[in-house]
Amino acid sequence: MAAPTEPDVLGDDRPRKKTRTSLKRKSTKSTQRTAEPRLFAPFRALGLITNHIPFYVQTRAHKGATDGPRIHILTCLGKSWALWEGGKMTLLFVGQEVEDPISCVAMDGDAVWCASGMHAIKYLRGKEVFRVTNPLGSILSSLILFGSHLLALTEDGTRMLIWDVSTDGPSFFATIQFDIGFTAVQMLHPATYLNKVLVASREGNMQLWNIRTQTCIHTISTSKLLTVAGSNPHPTPIVTLSQSPAIDVVGVGFMSGEIYVYDIRADERLMRMYMEGGGVRALSFRSDGFPVLASVSSSGHLALWDLNSGGRLLHLVRGAHDGGITSAEWVPGQPVLITSGEDNSIKQWLFDSPTAAPRLLKFRAGHHSPPHLIRYYGEDGKQLLTASADRSLRYTSVVRDSRSFELSQGSLARKATTLSKSLSSLKFPPVASISFSTTRSKDWDDVLTAHVDEPLVRSWSVPNKRLGKHTWSYAESSKRNARSGSVKCVCVTACGNFGIAGSSTGEIHMWNMQSGIKRKVFKIGPCPQTASESPGAKGETKTSGRAITGLATDSLNRVVIASTWDGTINFFDFHTANLQHTLTLSTPISSINLHHNSGLLAAICDDMTVRVIDIETRRVVRELVCGSKGRVLDIAFSPDSRWIVTTSLDSIIRTFDIPTCRLIDAFRVPSVATSIAFSPTGDFLATAHVDSVGIFLWANRAQFAEAGFRSVSEEDLAEVPMPSMQGEVEDETLEALTALTVEDKPVDIFSTPPQLDGDLVTLTLLPRSRWQTLLNLEVIEQRNKPKEPPKKPEQAPFFLPTLPGVEHRFAIDQKQSDTNEKKTRLDKAMAKSKSVFQKKLAGLEKKGQQNDLFDYIKSLSPAAIDVELRSLVTLHHHRQFLCALKQRLLSHRDFEAVQTLQNVFLRLHGDVLVENAELQSELEDLLELQKKESTRILELLSSSLGTLAFVRETM
Repeated sequence: MAAPTEPDVLGDDRPRKKTRTSLKRKSTKSTQRTAEPRLFAPFRALGLITNHIPFYVQTRAHKGATDGPRIHILTCLGKSWALWEGGKMTLLFVGQEVEDPISCVAMDGDAVWCASGMHAIKYLRGKEVFRVTNPLGSILSSLILFGSHLLALTEDGTRMLIWDVSTDGPSFFATIQFDIGFTAVQMLHPATYLNKVLVASREGNMQLWNIRTQTCIHTISTSKLLTVAGSNPHPTPIVTLSQSPAIDVVGVGFMSGEIYVYDIRADERLMRMYMEGGGVRALSFRSDGFPVLASVSSSGHLALWDLNSGGRLLHLVRGAHDGGITSAEWVPGQPVLITSGEDNSIKQWLFDSPTAAPRLLKFRAGHHSPPHLIRYYGEDGKQLLTASADRSLRYTSVVRDSRSFELSQGSLARKATTLSKSLSSLKFPPVASISFSTTRSKDWDDVLTAHVDEPLVRSWSVPNKRLGKHTWSYAESSKRNARSGSVKCVCVTACGNFGIAGSSTGEIHMWNMQSGIKRKVFKIGPCPQTASESPGAKGETKTSGRAITGLATDSLNRVVIASTWDGTINFFDFHTANLQHTLTLSTPISSINLHHNSGLLAAICDDMTVRVIDIETRRVVRELVCGSKGRVLDIAFSPDSRWIVTTSLDSIIRTFDIPTCRLIDAFRVPSVATSIAFSPTGDFLATAHVDSVGIFLWANRAQFAEAGFRSVSEEDLAEVPMPSMQGEVEDETLEALTALTVEDKPVDIFSTPPQLDGDLVTLTLLPRSRWQTLLNLEVIEQRNKPKEPPKKPEQAPFFLPTLPGVEHRFAIDQKQSDTNEKKTRLDKAMAKSKSVFQKKLAGLEKKGQQNDLFDYIKSLSPAAIDVELRSLVTLHHHRQFLCALKQRLLSHRDFEAVQTLQNVFLRLHGDVLVENAELQSELEDLLELQKKESTRILELLSSSLGTLAFVRETM
């Protein structure tokens, strides 16, 4: 029965989650430093509300509050949790992501508890405080807290674990092992029962346990719960337990749909109900004075039972959720019922009167099927249009979740009630193609959609949050007995005035978005001979069967571009609807994407290649090969049209640099990304995946920090985890953007040396005006010489002195001038000191290097160089400068600087050099070297000019 535990298995109160995350990051960096993605980092997930795990509701009544108690709703997001404020359904906190999926959530005051794997983790304000571990090593399935005890059931239902989680720290208390034939699935603490817990089993019976003494007090057999004892040979599992406002009375829900109200103290069944259309998933008793029981089923129905009338059915809301409802809870003291389901939504139902049908008060929802088509809406990058297999078109806000909504398809709820059908069955088929233009969104509809296997084109209005005014049908315009086909792609012009759609039969029609009148028909024409012989044609006729796979128009409405499945790209004149040009590719085309600003058209081909076409020259300019294991699903241009991001069936997201045609980034995600979209502002990449109902954002690191663009190989790929909802992981991602910047700096940057080869002649790379000014400095000074010296303005003293006399005159003409200038010690010291130029010239003989001298000369202005050359007054300085010129000529560097300095130096000191015979040998050597280098320069220039003339004539 009860197995005492050893004192060494205690819960650890250290925040081990954070430590383990940092250690994991360090090890990842050390082992996969070269395989990390360099351009995109996981940032955040959007559209996740809840999953199949039941939520937990907590109410708080503040003293003196007039607006009622505050409601907190705790939901599970898979490996993390979210805490919502029930009044406005705003998100408060998101917990840190854990290693294993969360199986149960609960709250205790300000603390949040969740069961993940074999751990029960406690959080405060979204941060992990401590965790307790199952000493048996098995997975925990459910949690319950009351008093200072934490109870958990193991996944196999054989044991119940008990911890003492008082303020002194968590400690393991005991283990209760159930008998063979009793598999525990649910726990409930009956109100006012001290240290007692009611445990329900998969076999249909219940047991009442005292956790302090670890003994079973009473067992409620299946025969007492069933309608007729022994009527069901197979045991029916108990799914849910619920405490009623009455003491000792609980509600018991079975998987078969049976509901019992049972008195556990008297050990008798009070009433029985049966819910059709699926097994019972949750029960909840109303607590504001009206005896009503709410039950929900696995098929999405909500039932309300009147307990005063012996369990009579009051209302049945069919299709309250689009999937199975997992939990339901009445708000204490209020006529509000909260439900959540597998359709990724939380709904609050309000009851205006005890007998009135519930109406939907507020809700928060997302896609309940994985989205397969996402596109950024607008130019600010703050919202997305997403389409999913759940037949909905949603507007998802990147900035705030409360701004997201589903575009209305009409009063489907009323039709579903009238026809007794589910709401999802009345919606339009899933969206196959979407296009929009926000230019005239305030005037008329701005979105067009094509749906799977439908010959209809529908318009939508995002500002009005609903379906638009127009629905165009291809069947009405097609000839009698002609196959109309289905719409495959749509396109809205950049001006927002026209909508174009292409069908599977090769028809292209254009309508006016404001009036809905058809304007033009573009005839695709017969299939070219080269396209009919391609593998994608598959024996189709030349006049029919050319399915349109993509449509696009340029920004100025000059050309309409249509791609076909047989591998052709057709260019039509927008105004005359005439076919101007047909570009034939060697493989079928599945879709196209046009970047309006650059005029580049990207075509996804079936040979796993993306071909980039310039719509001006109408030629293929780039071919980007996307692996060899999976076809390309979607592509996206960067806002500056330098990158193309692709996703394919091999779960790899690749980024290509268009100018260089190189693969600059590639990383593998856990599941296949079905659709991608690049933000118009260039900050995020959005992806949708096959196994998640959320939309995931990846931060563009090149937008926030420096990133090196080097080619990557297909073999060296990183396995990148998916972004989490938000919280600390988001902060760590932002820190990682700058932490990894140093590693991404290119190491193979080529820096031009000062001289490529010793035989080549190098110039100074300074402007020609620098040396021209130095040569003509005397002429420039003479031309700019002022006509008269500047006059110093007379400054009146603060107190003006006056002259003696009758008239009042000021003595402003009295000046004190000292004609004798006195030399100070500083002037004498400056006369004896050497300039920087002279010091570098003197150090030339010691070091044997002249780079410092000529670098200093090139940094001076022409006037400063002239002053330095005039300051060379001794024969020793002259000899040093002549040697520096000869060495610079021998090094073949700074040729024009040497010529200029030589010219100015000889002009300033030529008479001194001629009169002193000891400098004659230096001058002769300089003359001989000058003639040799000049002849060599002229020969190189003549050879270069001849080669250039030959090349010009041949081309």
